[in-house]
Amino acid sequence: MGKIRTITLTGRPPVKIDEDVWDVLASASDEAHDGQVRCQANRVSSWSLTVRQHDTDGRVLVYAVYGYTSNWERERSLSARRGVLLTPEGTPNLEEDTTAVSMERIVAAITEVAADIAECEHKDEDAARWQTVRDDCIADLPAEAL
Repeated sequence: MGKIRTITLTGRPPVKIDEDVWDVLASASDEAHDGQVRCQANRVSSWSLTVRQHDTDGRVLVYAVYGYTSNWERERSLSARRGVLLTPEGTPNLEEDTTAVSMERIVAAITEVAADIAECEHKDEDAARWQTVRDDCIADLPAEAL
C-alpha cells in the first residue's frame, strides 16, 4: 500500500485513496506571491487542479485546491477544496462493467470544478487564474490519436 491521500469532494464526504492505484492522468498548478522570495512573502496564492484515474476500475477523480495566506493584520487567509468522482458510463455497478470514463466527461468535470472553486475566492484576480489552470490541466490530458 502506498501513500494514502484524502481528497475533498463537492457535496459529499471526502474520499481516501491509495496513490499507487490512482494514477495522475493530468494536473496543473500555479503560484503567486508578493515580494521577490516566496519565504519572505506577506501574501501567497496557490492553485492546483488534478485528475486521477483508478488503474483497474476506471473511476476518475477531478479535484482542485486553492490556498491564500496573508500575514497582514485584518486580512484573512483562505483555503478551498472542490472535487467530483466520475464512474464509467452505463455502470450502475462498477463490478459489472469497466469501460472508461470518456474524455468529454473528464473535460466537463475539469471545467465544472474550476468554475466552482473560482466562485469561493475573495480576490477577483485569483479567481481569474482558474481559467489558465483549467486550460493547462486539459492540455495535460493524454493526446487523442487521430
